[in-house]
Amino acid sequence: MTATILDGKAASAAIKAELAERVAALRERGIVPGIATVLVGADPASQLYVGMKHKQSEAIGMNSIQVELPAEATQEDVEAVIDRLNADPACHGYIVQLPLPKHIDTDAILERIDPAKDADGLHPTNLGRLVLNVNAPILTPLPCTPRGVIELLLRNDYDLKGKEVVVVGRGVTIGRSIGLLLTRREINATVTLTHTGTADLATHLRQADVIVAAAGVKHIVRAEDVKPGAAVLDVGVTRETDPETGKSRVYGDVHPDVVDVAGFVSPNPGGVGPMTVALLMTNVVEAAERAAAV
Repeated sequence: MTATILDGKAASAAIKAELAERVAALRERGIVPGIATVLVGADPASQLYVGMKHKQSEAIGMNSIQVELPAEATQEDVEAVIDRLNADPACHGYIVQLPLPKHIDTDAILERIDPAKDADGLHPTNLGRLVLNVNAPILTPLPCTPRGVIELLLRNDYDLKGKEVVVVGRGVTIGRSIGLLLTRREINATVTLTHTGTADLATHLRQADVIVAAAGVKHIVRAEDVKPGAAVLDVGVTRETDPETGKSRVYGDVHPDVVDVAGFVSPNPGGVGPMTVALLMTNVVEAAERAAAV
């Protein structure tokens, strides 16, 4: 058996094409969806990531707003930017690029974001609303990486209803939040949350129809622990320095041999990563549509 590759680049391209049509419809009404980023400091990786988000957003017709502050910016400086974006009608959604410098209170900054403009979908208010909402349509921003995982499966005609999903990793970005989406009645999956402290991780993995690997531990999911035909989504990232070349290499949570056992595998990179950016933009376009009462 060789797994079907869940191509995040292709799926995200389809999403962005759909978003371009929605953006064009809003523009006809005089509304330009605006996405903003707040970057504190000059970390090259963060600058590259933020630049990529803006490039893709501009390509589908969105308004791109970039705010950059020096690394020595104070808590008050960053809070002033947050307040300005909250009040700016041209900004429909934004993110604060993490990590912030150590002298900044990250939780206070993130909680200061207007929940309606929470492009990441991880504001405590929005997560709380998601906890309370099992059945009704969701009218608040959703966590974009978990949403990207689910969308990648659905766009490959994978039916999650009744499936046993094992999530590896307990971070807020994916592990702790994806179960809230998967267990909504419209998806109707059963979710087990595991992590590096789980006593017998292999036993849980072998029972899973779907594995979402998001622990940030190199090759924590091995071929011998995957049920034949299972869908395996590789989300976690580990960076190691190659002792021979001195260059940094990126590894996923899923061992390459899993492709010989699983039915579906998302590559890393090229799987969930592109979906996260596409769903980030989706959150902002949806916020613009809600503001315009579309």
